[in-house]
Amino acid sequence: MIIDCHTHAFPDAVAPRALEAIGTRGGFRPVLDGTVASLLRGMDQAGIDKAIQLNIATRADQFRSILAFCKAIRSDRLTPFPSVHPDDPQCRDHLRAIAGEGFRGIKLHPYYQQFTLDEERLFPLYAALIDEGLALIAHTGYDISYPFDDRCGPRRIAAVLDRFPGLRFSTSHLGAWYDYDAVRRHLVGRPVGMDIACSFGFLPDAEIKSLIEAHGPHQVFFGSDSPWVDQAETLARLRALGLAPEALAGIEGENARRFFGL
Repeated sequence: MIIDCHTHAFPDAVAPRALEAIGTRGGFRPVLDGTVASLLRGMDQAGIDKAIQLNIATRADQFRSILAFCKAIRSDRLTPFPSVHPDDPQCRDHLRAIAGEGFRGIKLHPYYQQFTLDEERLFPLYAALIDEGLALIAHTGYDISYPFDDRCGPRRIAAVLDRFPGLRFSTSHLGAWYDYDAVRRHLVGRPVGMDIACSFGFLPDAEIKSLIEAHGPHQVFFGSDSPWVDQAETLARLRALGLAPEALAGIEGENARRFFGL
């Protein structure tokens, strides 16, 4: 089974302006149109069985609409991760609702949601995730659309892991996008997941392979960042790294199935 652990899709009415806003800010063009239908077509073309679809609440009042969207698109092939905003006064109740609906985790993005990963106001949220048995996927490292200030780098990730050892935390973009030396210093070998989304093209393939092997392939997940990156191309480049067959099989799907309880 092949599982893409890092995808995005938007309601049909929202997708065009969402892609325009994000693409303009980051200076890049999407491969797909950002709808659920196009994500499923892309999965079919790439031979991907399942995908985790990630959402980001940029305001506290978006929780209910995001949850409703996640419930509407959930299927055998799509596992949505809803989102909460750290400033939401009902954050704890909303995490309980997410767990009660059977979702496996949430997505946070420190740049889009204006927080720093290891700041104290996030601590109740992390504790609630553990209490509710929810996993966390967070954008980590820098973001191409924002100035390179450290909101969620490896040192901050390590601080969260130290304080909340029971948190099931999967980092994005091979630990921390565009901060790979710090990933080696602070994260390699620690109990934290890493997806490979948006790694190819920003780090030499040999370095990607080395980092995967150093961290432990059993903690690494295939992820594309669709619709911004082609799923089939990312999968092909992963397979071309020359990883051991059992390591590759785990990264393609089994690691994520186990880690996220899919």
